[in-house]
Amino acid sequence: MLKHLLFSYLLTITLLTHAQKIKIACIGNSITYGAAMVNREKNAYPAQLQAMLGTSYEVMNFGINGSTLLKKGNIPYWNTPEYSNALKSNPNIVFIKLGTNDSKLINRPFYNEFKKDYQSLIQSFQELPSHPRIVLLLPLPSFLEDSSSIYDPIIKKQIIPKIQELAFETGCEIISLYSLFIDRADLLPDKIHPSSLGATLIAKRLYELVKLKEIKGFDIFKKIKEEKKVSSFYGFECIDFSFLERNCKIVKPKKAAAGLPWVWRARFWGHEPQTDRALLERGFHIVYCDASELFGNKKAIDLWNKMYDYMQLAGLSKKVTLEGMSRGGVYIYNWAMENPQKVACIYADAPVLDLKSWPGGLGKGQKSAADWEIFKTDYSLTDAQAIEFKNSPIDHANKIASLGFPMLHVVGDADEAVPVVENTEPFEKAIKKAGGDITVIHKPGVGHHPHSLANPTPIVDFILNATRQKTNFAVIASPGSEYRSGAGWKEGTDWWTQNNEINELIAKNASTDIVFIGNSITQGIAGNRASVTNHPGKAIFESVYKKYSWISAGISGDRTQHILWRLQHGTYANAKIKIAVLTIGVNNFSDDSAEEVAQGIHQILLWMKKNMPATKIILVGPLPAGVKKQDMYRVKYEKVQLLITKEEDKKQIFYLPLASNFIQPNGDLNLKYCSSDGIHLIEKGYEVWALSLQPMIEKLLKK
Repeated sequence: MLKHLLFSYLLTITLLTHAQKIKIACIGNSITYGAAMVNREKNAYPAQLQAMLGTSYEVMNFGINGSTLLKKGNIPYWNTPEYSNALKSNPNIVFIKLGTNDSKLINRPFYNEFKKDYQSLIQSFQELPSHPRIVLLLPLPSFLEDSSSIYDPIIKKQIIPKIQELAFETGCEIISLYSLFIDRADLLPDKIHPSSLGATLIAKRLYELVKLKEIKGFDIFKKIKEEKKVSSFYGFECIDFSFLERNCKIVKPKKAAAGLPWVWRARFWGHEPQTDRALLERGFHIVYCDASELFGNKKAIDLWNKMYDYMQLAGLSKKVTLEGMSRGGVYIYNWAMENPQKVACIYADAPVLDLKSWPGGLGKGQKSAADWEIFKTDYSLTDAQAIEFKNSPIDHANKIASLGFPMLHVVGDADEAVPVVENTEPFEKAIKKAGGDITVIHKPGVGHHPHSLANPTPIVDFILNATRQKTNFAVIASPGSEYRSGAGWKEGTDWWTQNNEINELIAKNASTDIVFIGNSITQGIAGNRASVTNHPGKAIFESVYKKYSWISAGISGDRTQHILWRLQHGTYANAKIKIAVLTIGVNNFSDDSAEEVAQGIHQILLWMKKNMPATKIILVGPLPAGVKKQDMYRVKYEKVQLLITKEEDKKQIFYLPLASNFIQPNGDLNLKYCSSDGIHLIEKGYEVWALSLQPMIEKLLKK
C-alpha cells in the first residue's frame, strides 16, 4: 500500500512538473528544421533555444524543408504532418518563420493571397485552448543571385512588408531576423541556410523575447489626451498628435519592457529605422517631437523640456536614450547639457557638432546657405557673430564629458557634408582627454548617407547596456555549436564530439591531477584527445607535466556560457580532479562587455565551488589579447583581469595573472609567443604558458 501511494505521489509530481512546462512551437521551413547543418538535432535553433531555456520549457521543432506559407505554394506548410502536430501540441508560444520559399518564382503568382493565408495560419493557433503568444519572424536575407529561386529583393520588398502589415493588423509580435543576418553572409554557407553558429544567433534572439520582463497592461496611448491618428510603423502601432503646436509621434512596443525605457528621436523621423525597430521588439517606446528648424536653440530646449515632462506623466522612465542623426546631433547634445540627469545614453549618427562646419561651410563642410540663414535667425546672430559662434556641442566637449552618460557615434569616414575631421573626430579626442565615455563606429568609404548600420546590433547592444536591458549571455549555460574546418578537429567531428570525448576521458580516470579547461588555446595542448588535429602545445605540456595525469578540456570557440553548460552536464563533478586550470573569456569579447565576461567567469566558479569542493582552481581567465595596448580586445582583457582578481579566496580559488609573460614593456603583445591575430599562442607561447603554470600547480599538488 505504501509503495502504491509513493508511486502515485511521484507520478503526480511528474505530471504536474510536465504540465507546468511552457511549450514553444517553432513553425517554419528548412531554416527551422536545420537543413544543411551538421548535427541538426542538437544545433537547429529550436534545439539551441531549448538548451538555453532549460527544463521549464519544451521547445518543439515543427520545421519542414521547402515549405511555403501560401496554400497554393509548391509545398504548402498547411498539408504537412508538422502543421497538424503543432496544433495538437497546444503551445503557449508560437514562433512562425515562413515566407522564404514563397519568394520563389513558382510561388509569386499567388502573392495576392499571402496575407489572407498568413492570417488564417495565425487564427488557427489563436483559436487553440492555450491562446498562445504568437511571434512572426521575418525571413532571413538570401544571398543567392538566381532571381527564379529564393530571391532577396522579393523577400525584402514584398514578403517582409506583408508580414509587417499583418503584425499591425493582428497585434502579433514581430522579430526581424533579416537585419540580424544582412551583413553576416558568412553565417549562411549556402547563401540561404544558417550554419550552426547562425542558428545560435537566432536562438539567442528568441531567448531574449521569451525572457523579456514586461509591464503588463501598460498602454501609453491612453495617457495621451490630444486627438490621435493611429498608423503602422513597420508593424507597430504609431500615433500622431499635436503638442504645443508641434507634430509628435509615439510608437509603442507589443510588450512594454520593465522600467519602460524609451528612445527620443531628434529629426528625420523614420529614416533608417532599423535601430528603432529593433528596440521596439525589445520593449522600448520611440518618441518624436518635431523641433525643426530650431537648431537646438533655447526655444527647442524649452519645447523638449515640456515634452519630457509629458512623457513622465505618461509613465516612461526618467532616463531617456537620445538619438540624433545629422543636425539632430545638435538637438540631443544641447538638451543633454541642460538635463544630464535625465539622459541614459546618446546615440549620434553622422552628427553635426559644429554649426560653423555645417550649415556654415566655414571649413571643409558643405555650406547650406538656406539653413545657415535659419541658424542665424534662431540664435539672433549677425554675420560676424555667426562666424565667431562658440555654442555648438563641440565647444562644450569638456562639460559633456563630465556629465556621466555614455555616447556612441556612427560616422561615415567619407562624409563631405558633415566632415568627421571637423565634428566627431575632435569631439571624441576632447571627450576622451576629459575622461568621458565615448565609442565611435567608423564606416570606411561611406559618406553622410546612409545613416545607421544595416545590422544595428552594435548600436542596439550599446543602448541595451546603457539602459540595463541587455541580456548577459555569458552567464546563460548553453552548449557550443562550433563546426568549421579551422577548429582543429578531425574531419566529421563537431562540438558535441569534443564534449563527449572530454567527458569520457574524465569519467574513465579514477583520479586526475590536472584538468585544463578552456577554449581553442587550451585545446591546443591536446593530451589524449584523438579528435584534435592541431596541437602546437602538446609536446611541451607532455614534457613539463609528464609526472602527472592530466586532461585537456579545451574546445575551440568556447565561451564562458559553454564552459558552464559543459560543467553542469558533464562528468566533472563526479570525478576526483585535484586541480582545474580555468582559461576562458576571450571568445566572449566580440559580443560581451568586460563586466559580462567577468560575471560569466563568476558563475563558473560558483558552480565549481558548490559541485567540485575538493578541486583546487587556478583562475587564469582570458590570456592576454590584442596586439596593441589600445586594441578593443586588450582593453577588455585588462578590465576582465581587474574584475576577476576579486574571485581569489586562497582556499580553493587561486588567481594567476600572466600578462607580464606575454606583453612587452611598451604594451605590445609579444609576437614571439602569440599569433598575429592577437589571441592564439604559437608553439613558443605554449612553452611560456606551461612553465608559467608549473610553480603554482606543483605547489598545490603538494598540499
